Order: sequence, then structure tokens, then C-alpha cells
Amino acid sequence: MALLLWLGSQLSSCCSNVSILAVFLLVFTLLLDFMKHRKKWSRCLPGPTSLPFIGTMLSVDFQNPSRSFKQLQKKFGNIFHLQICWTNMVVLNGYKTVKEALVHRSEDFADRPYLPIYEHLGYGSRSEGVVLARYGHVWKELRRFTLSTLRNFGMGKKSLEERVKEEAGFMCSAVNSEEGRPFDLRFVVNNAVCNMICTTIYGERFNYGDETFKKLLRLFEKFLKEETGFLPQLLNMMPILLRIPGLPQIVFRGQKELMDFTDMLIHKHMETWNPAYIRDFTDAFLKEMKKGKAAEESGFNYNNLRLVTGDLFAAGSETTSATLRWAFLYMILHPEIQSKVQAEIDKVIGRERSPTMEDQVSMPYTNAVIHEVQRYGDIVPIGLPHMTYRDTELQGFFIPKGTTIITNLSSVLKDETVWEKPNEFYPEHFLDANGQFVKPEAFLPFSAGRRACLGEQLARMELFIFFTTLLQKFTFIVPEDQPRPQEDGYFATINSPHPYLVRAIPR
Repeated sequence: MALLLWLGSQLSSCCSNVSILAVFLLVFTLLLDFMKHRKKWSRCLPGPTSLPFIGTMLSVDFQNPSRSFKQLQKKFGNIFHLQICWTNMVVLNGYKTVKEALVHRSEDFADRPYLPIYEHLGYGSRSEGVVLARYGHVWKELRRFTLSTLRNFGMGKKSLEERVKEEAGFMCSAVNSEEGRPFDLRFVVNNAVCNMICTTIYGERFNYGDETFKKLLRLFEKFLKEETGFLPQLLNMMPILLRIPGLPQIVFRGQKELMDFTDMLIHKHMETWNPAYIRDFTDAFLKEMKKGKAAEESGFNYNNLRLVTGDLFAAGSETTSATLRWAFLYMILHPEIQSKVQAEIDKVIGRERSPTMEDQVSMPYTNAVIHEVQRYGDIVPIGLPHMTYRDTELQGFFIPKGTTIITNLSSVLKDETVWEKPNEFYPEHFLDANGQFVKPEAFLPFSAGRRACLGEQLARMELFIFFTTLLQKFTFIVPEDQPRPQEDGYFATINSPHPYLVRAIPR
């Protein structure tokens, strides 16, 4: 018996030693890998000190990354390195740096990083579509098709402008129905903007207050919030955590619900599809899918249909809606600017005729105000992540292929070397000494290069026509019993103003 007890103790001790050795080897391997990465990057780029396992995560506020980048830029310059777990990132700051990367070396920085969280939601690789897709043949074909199809359905043409003007009329009716009472302009603006992209994608608009439409907007808002913060970053950097049963569906419930809703809209559309009568973008994509194996190899399949239409909805809705909400916030905070815009509207357009895009060239002050809203509102402060397509150099720094690139667009729109008053709302940034409109090259709210926003033309048209139409008909003021609205926003993928109430007084 004593012998058995002795053998048991020895075996237990041996197992314990093996466990300790295994843990030691694991920690040693991870530290060695960490030191190798840190040494490699320390020779290339400046940046905060990395810690084992977590890298430089403590240096970034994931609820407001652009604020962290601003502090890091002051310390390390316009190009610095971050390490999130074992993923290396390079952050680009300032107009000259971002322009050199996105414009002069556009193909070098044209790729997108792989984001595991989308694949684990059960929808295949979300690195498809046209926004987050990897750079290559399929992306080029889908982007070419998307741009040409949008042009066929009026992008940049009179036909689309007429639809925007019509929607502006519906929006004015909705505002007028409030009869001067305090209300949240967000819902009216969201409806108007989203109706424009829904008309293009699905061939129909929704009435204001439509319950299906309200559900779509709620799901999209939830989706944007889920994209923000520490947890999505951690799961992308450590995808092994995504294998925990049910975790992706719990953490990204809004994304799954939004994609299910998109499926419902597409299936409903397919039931009435007629190849001889192409009504909208979805019909055009379905027709392309029927062209056989060559079309399928170019990315025309059902998964890409749902992702591309989702990309278009995302790109063409919330950013423009948020910009308009910023615009009217600045108008109630700066009533003297609102009065000058209305004076120019009265002079050029009058009170009865609807604004058109042709009026824009005769309205330099209004045009300057809209551009300053986009600059100061800083709607997409850090843009979407890029990835280097090949080994490259930028301002003397070597950046390897496959490196995640963050373009800090906020640092461009508020670059102190470009803008006279970068941290103030100052429309004169876009006016010359004679009061004529000018657009500095550092105005990059839609990003630049090969990944520039697909919906830029539609957004510009909506911003001008919706903004001028509402100010032609109403004066917006802060309700008497309400505190002054907050001028700072909150970050949830995009930078949005906090909810606020207005009164719209008919003119």
C-alpha cells in the first residue's frame, strides 16, 4: 500500500511538472512571438509601447478612436504603429500623408483586411460585396457594375434629381404637420434619405411612419452600434473566441436581424422579377446572375446580391442622414448663419420655386455652409480600414503587405496646417476673398482613391436639395423650454449628433 501511495505521489508530481512545463513553453512561445513582432516593427515605425498579448490596446479608446489617434499623433507624428493582440496596424494622419497613400499610391493601399466576425455569423465571407471586399478581380467587376447601374438609374442625372425634389416635398409636408411644435427632426430626415436609396435598390419608397420602414431603420441603427467598441476589435483579432457556441449571434444580434430583413426584401422582390423589365438595382443584379458561370466567377451570386445591396443601403443612408442632422443642429446653434443662408435662397430661388442643382453655382454661401457641415461634423472620422496590397513605402517608412491601415480622416478635415479655424464651425473655410466658393484639396469626407464612397454624387444632391428646400420653407429654432443642444456627437461607426428637438416655424 505504501508503495502504491508513493507511486501515486510521484505520478501526480510528474503530471504537475508537465503542466507547469507546458504553461512555461506556451508563455515563452507567445513572448518570443511578441518580441519578434515588436522588434520588427520598432525598426520601421514609431508608436506606443506594446505589452504582451494585448499589444497597444490600452492606448486606444475604442468608443472614440479618433480622439486617441489625435493624442498619439502629437506624440509620434503622422504615421505610427499600433499592435492589437497580434495584428499590426498603421495609422495615417494629416492631409499630405493620407493623400499620398490613397491617391498617389492608391493600389498599394486598396485592399481590405479580413474580418472574421462576419463569416461566423453564418453568411459566408463578409469580405465580399463592394465596401469590405478584398481587392481583386471580383471586387473590380462588382464595383464597375454597381457604378454603371447606378448611373443607369439616374445617379448624377436629372431623373434622379426629380426624385430627390419630390422626396423633399414629402419631407416638408411631414415637418409642416408638426405645426411648430417641438419634434425630433431625425425621423423625418432618416425617412427621406433612406427612401432615396430604397427607391434605387428596391424600386419603391416607404410612407413616413410605415412600420416596416421603422423596423429597418431601427435594425440599421443597432447594427452600427454593434460595430463599435472594444469587443468587435477583440473578436476580429482573436477569432478563436468566435467558436464559442452562440457567441456571434448574441454579440451581433442586430447584424443578423438586419441581414435576415434584407433577405426578406430580396425574396419578396424576386417573386415579381421580370427579366424583360428592369425596375431597379436588384433586378439588374438578378439579370446579371442569370448569365452563367462567367458571371458567377465575377461575383454575381446571391450572397453578393444581399451584401452589395446592404452596402449601398449603408453607404447611402446613415452618413447623409447624420450630415443633415448636423446641418440643422448648427443652424439652430448659429441663427445668424441660418439667416444668411435664407437670404441667399430668397435672392437666387425665391420662396415658391423648388431648388435645383443648377442653383448651387449661384449660391456660394449656402454651398460653403453645407461643405463646412461635412468638415466640422466629421461624419466618418476614421473611415473603413484599408490593407496594403503589396509591400510599400510611405514617407520613408516601410509598410509590409497585409498590414491593416487606418486612415484618420478626422485629422485631415481638422488639419491645422490647412484650415484657418479647424475646431470651429466656420463656413468661410470654403469662400475666397471675393465671397466665391472654393474647395480645398483637404476636403475628403468621402475618402479618396480606389475606395472612395460609391454614393458621393447622390449624397451631394440630397444634401443641397433637402437642406435648401427646408430652409426655404422653415426657420429652425431651439424650443423655448429646452436646453441648448450638445454640439459634440457620439461615435457608433459614424459620428452622429446627440438627439435634439427643434421647432420649425413656417416662413
